[in-house]
Amino acid sequence: MNTKRGRPRNVETQKAILSAAYDLLLETGFAAVTVEKIAERAGVSKATIYKWWPNKAAVVLDGYLSAANARLPLPDTGDMFEDILLHAANLTLFLTSREGKIISEIIGEGQLDPGLAEAYRTRYFHPRRQEGRQLLERGVKRGELRDDMDIGICIDLIYGPIFYRLLLTGEPLDDAYVRQLVTLAFEGIARKR
Repeated sequence: MNTKRGRPRNVETQKAILSAAYDLLLETGFAAVTVEKIAERAGVSKATIYKWWPNKAAVVLDGYLSAANARLPLPDTGDMFEDILLHAANLTLFLTSREGKIISEIIGEGQLDPGLAEAYRTRYFHPRRQEGRQLLERGVKRGELRDDMDIGICIDLIYGPIFYRLLLTGEPLDDAYVRQLVTLAFEGIARKR
């Protein structure tokens, strides 16, 4: 039973709002985006946006994610090492692109805005962690990865260093780094033959 009140979202209106939020984010950065500007660009009222999203952070992140998700598919090559390598390499490539650098900006803004921090955790990072979990659980089921490992720690082990370099050290994030990172991580998580 549907307990939500009101009319369902109009798909075309929703797409227009998400597209406007994403375009403004790319053009001006998170701090300069406002619900008013999104509404104006999408040709809707602010009330329409607030009916579907609780705040600016939520609509901007949903716009960002609707564009970003297509660029980060979950690989299934039949080989777990290659799947993890491809997933980590695609994430790194995305994070170092113009669109990906926005997540660094949002994380920075979130240090001063607890609502934004909660929004990016629930809308961006939790879904990314779930993808990593699905990938690693598939490897356990296939017998390629150890079944006694803590999957949450393995996600941190593989993906944490990418964000560490992105947000803190500024050291290069390239294919060679990702391959070395995944190779070293895989030595600890692969099922020994």
